[in-house]
Order: sequence, then C-alpha cells, then structure tokens
Amino acid sequence: MSELKRHMGLFHLTMYGVGLILGAGIYVLIGEAAGFAGNSMWISFLLGAIVAVFAGLSYAELSALYPKAAAEYTFVKNAFKNNFFGFIIGWLTVITSIIVAATVSLGFGGYLTQFIDLPITIGAIILIVILSIVNFIGIKESAWANTIFAIITAGGLALIIFLGFTIEPVESVDYFEAPSGMTGIILAFVLIFFAFIGFEDMANVAEEVRRPHKTIPRAIILSVVITGVIYILVSLSVVRILDWQVLAGSSAPLADVAHAVLGINGSVTLSLIALFATASTVLITLVAGSRILYGMAKSKSLPEFLGRIHPKTKTPWIAVIGILVTSIGFAFVGDIVIVANIVVFAVVITFAAINLAVIVLRYTEPVLERPFRVPVNIGKFPILPLFGFGTTVYMALQFEIEVVLAGLAIIGIGVVLYIILKRRKDFMNST
Repeated sequence: MSELKRHMGLFHLTMYGVGLILGAGIYVLIGEAAGFAGNSMWISFLLGAIVAVFAGLSYAELSALYPKAAAEYTFVKNAFKNNFFGFIIGWLTVITSIIVAATVSLGFGGYLTQFIDLPITIGAIILIVILSIVNFIGIKESAWANTIFAIITAGGLALIIFLGFTIEPVESVDYFEAPSGMTGIILAFVLIFFAFIGFEDMANVAEEVRRPHKTIPRAIILSVVITGVIYILVSLSVVRILDWQVLAGSSAPLADVAHAVLGINGSVTLSLIALFATASTVLITLVAGSRILYGMAKSKSLPEFLGRIHPKTKTPWIAVIGILVTSIGFAFVGDIVIVANIVVFAVVITFAAINLAVIVLRYTEPVLERPFRVPVNIGKFPILPLFGFGTTVYMALQFEIEVVLAGLAIIGIGVVLYIILKRRKDFMNST
C-alpha cells in the first residue's frame, strides 16, 4: 500500500492547529456564551483553555509515542489492548468531523447570503465540494489554504481586540458580572468548549508531518496556548463595546461589535472574515475525517478500500469521497448550538479516554521511549491527565438529557457497525 507524503513542519502544523481551533465556534457561539455568563464569559474561556491544555498535553505524549493517522483509535487500542474501545473512539471522531463540517458549512452558507442571493444549503454544499477537491489534491495544498484562512481569521479577532481596547467604554465594565452566577459560567464553558476543539485532529495528520515525534507535541501546545490567549482577549473586548445582553440576542455577534464601532463597513468586513473562518473549520475537519477513515482502514478496522492512496496526489481518495458524501448528507440538518453541544459531548468522551490512556500506558508500556512526557508526575503517575479526566467527566454530566441521548445514539450506531464488520471479517477468514 502507498504511503502518505511528509510535507508539514512546525510552522505549518502550528498554523494548522490554530486554524482548527480559531474556526467558526468563536464567531457564532460568543453571543450564546454571553447570554449564559454575561461579562464573566472570559472565565468560561479560561476554563476552556485549561481543559484544552490538559487534553493537549495528553495528545502530545501519545502522538509522540504513536505518530499515526487515526490517532484516537490508535491511542485507545494500544492503551486498553482492545480493538472495540479503539473502534468506538475512532467512530466518534469520524462522526464529529462529519457533523462539524456539515454544520459549519451551513454557517458559511448563512454568511454567504449577505453577499450572494443563494440558498444556505446550496452554499454549504458548494463549499464542501470545493474544499473536498482541495483535500483530494494534497495535504500540502490543504495546509497552505488553511494557513491563509487561519491568518485571515486571526486578523478578524485581532481587529475585535484592537477595537475593544482602544475605545473608551460607554460605562465601566464589571468583568465579574454573571447574571446566573457560577452556574451560568459553567454552562457557557461547556458550550464554548466547541470553540477549542480541533487541536486533537493535528495528531491525525501525523503520517504527513516531518519529524512527528518532536513536531506534533510542540505544535499542539503552541496552538492551544495561542488560541486560548486570543479567545480570552476577545471575550474581554466585546463587552467593552456592546452590552452582554445585546450580544446574547445577536446571530452575528462579532459583526455587530464591529458595526457598533465602524458602521456598515465593519460588519461587512467581519462577515467576510467569518466566511474564511467557517471555510477553515470545514477544510480541516474534512482533512482530519478522511485521515481517520484511512488510518482505521489501514489497521483493518474498516473495509480496506477506504485506505487506498491515489497514486498521483498521495491522498486517501476514497476516504475523501466518503467524507464528502456524508458531510453533504448532514448539511441538510441544522441548529448550530444543539449540534455544537452534541459534538462537545462526543469530544468530551474522547478526551476522557485519551487522558485515561496516558495513565494506563505509563504502567502497561513503561519502557517505551517517550519523546514528550506530560509534566508533573509522581513516579510513573501523571497528575495532569488525572485532572483532565476528572474535568471531562464533570463536563459530561452538565449536558441536557437530549444531548446525552443523541451522543449515546451515535455510540450505539458505532457498536452495531463494529459487530457487523467483525462478523463479516470472521466470515471472510473462515471461508
């Protein structure tokens, strides 16, 4: 079987991670977060950054140990010596990639209507098709496209930060004002964690990274820290320009913030930047989703044809088409806040498994060379993954029952698929 080509260094991979994280979440969900936490939503973003750092450190250690595509599947399978658990985590990762790509493409379609009279769903499908072509052409082209998108997206957020800290607020801002107290801050934290997810997909392009043992851990930590600082500054800036209640009622909160200072030119500029932000998120999730399918097929947990590499582009072309088709299917489904919570629930389950995998592997594979180790240890035992595991379990208990049921349904479908594929494999081996 052909191999993927190693094109990405530290700069591209860090920008890839920044692009993953600085996607549509902050542009869409900051208004919802303001409704829960008021002026205190910066605390929610701080909590999100801390949990992301815990998970990021665990991903860094595991990706240095096992620098392969289908990262989560590989980590969990090796930690628990169980293909079933690995398959379920890999399945969750694939599904969340598809749902995120579909949902955020709808956000793109919504922003596009401000410039072109086109149905939202059609705009979403056009974006998915164009970016799937980029994904097929190659990881180098995808990385360059994402780097450009990430710089533009960060530019929009930098503009918001600049406006927020250079104008005098109409009245003094109490940054600890929280209409629903700590409960609201926690609810906002759980919701806006959607804006942090994505860095985990950096590990899924490991087979296309130069010197992955060193490059991946550094890029993960750099991208989480950079985006965490940006998010906190943005959350402090917006409430200096607009009252949190106005933000809470807005469908395009950052565009409204820019409009309040710069007029119509500001809102048009931010809407245009939001197109790049949403496109960046869709591109990265399409790339990551196809690499997970490729990695699982290569490990024979999924049908092997999904792992075929195109001879010219050196990309997993059948997996690319599979993600393209399913993402278009999900594009016909809608509410970004509900879907964001379902995605976060699935990611929280995955992060819990990843943090636990670090702890387990320290004891089951103590002699393996670890180019990167999570800091703060008591003997073999890593303290930070324990905190990471605890916080993700706590987060899983904060979701509404509808979200939990939807997440469990996705897991249930994965279980059925695993049983079908295992029986098919057993049947093929016996004949």
